[in-house]
Amino acid sequence: MTSVSDASSPRRAAVLGSPVAHSRSPILHAAAYRELGLAGWTYERVECTAERLPEFVDGLGPEWVGLSVTMPGKFAALAHATERTQRAVAVGSANTLLRTDSGWRADCTDVDGVTGALGTVGVRDLSGSSVVVVGAGGTSRPALVALRDLGAIAVTVVSRDEERAEGALVCARDAGLTARWSAPDDDALPRAVADAAAVVSTVPPEGGAAMIDALRGTRVLLDAIYHPWPTPLAAAVEESGGVVVGGLEMLLHQAFGQVEQFTGMSAPRAAMEQALRES
Repeated sequence: MTSVSDASSPRRAAVLGSPVAHSRSPILHAAAYRELGLAGWTYERVECTAERLPEFVDGLGPEWVGLSVTMPGKFAALAHATERTQRAVAVGSANTLLRTDSGWRADCTDVDGVTGALGTVGVRDLSGSSVVVVGAGGTSRPALVALRDLGAIAVTVVSRDEERAEGALVCARDAGLTARWSAPDDDALPRAVADAAAVVSTVPPEGGAAMIDALRGTRVLLDAIYHPWPTPLAAAVEESGGVVVGGLEMLLHQAFGQVEQFTGMSAPRAAMEQALRES
């Protein structure tokens, strides 16, 4: 990790993805570096596919301290790393690569994104609770690990295809959760939602809209989408009296950990949040 003593030297970081032009990570990291007085630090967007990621990473000079990785490169980032955190292995993908003396360490601060976002609406302890995760793709797995970290013991994973949900179910069970699959039209789903201490939706806005009737009884909803906002699902849950938090909070909280790993300094959270709101 970069030490505070050498943090004023010119350093480079970036977000890798394809497409990546929409990423707001540069806004967050630039605000952090300014607030921390790291005048020589830069953070950019790099269009990079999963196939290109290993070659790109191997070609980086010593001035590069870290990389944020978005889709489709998260699985490749984990595979290419020389070290892996336990939670990155549990999730099966990495959104963070940190330069080390021996190579690159993979981590998944997406887990922090989920726990931090839920914390903003007072959800910090789910001990003994059941939860619901809507969707079984790549975003669902950090959510499952995060919910376990908060103390949840059981999860219902909702998706249209049980076979394609197997990876998420395995992730949940490996994390120690009792996991079951549910189709969106399962008659038992509204009861599972009503009993859940929290629901995390990882599906596109149209996917959530198609499940509004089943999910309307949600008490606390974390919707991973941040544009457009509010999603039809978020609006419906709020109208029904539920508490809603969106994907911008996830983005913000996952960035805190990346900044701290890249710089070796505490993330200036207020400055980063202000920059994100202003954007």
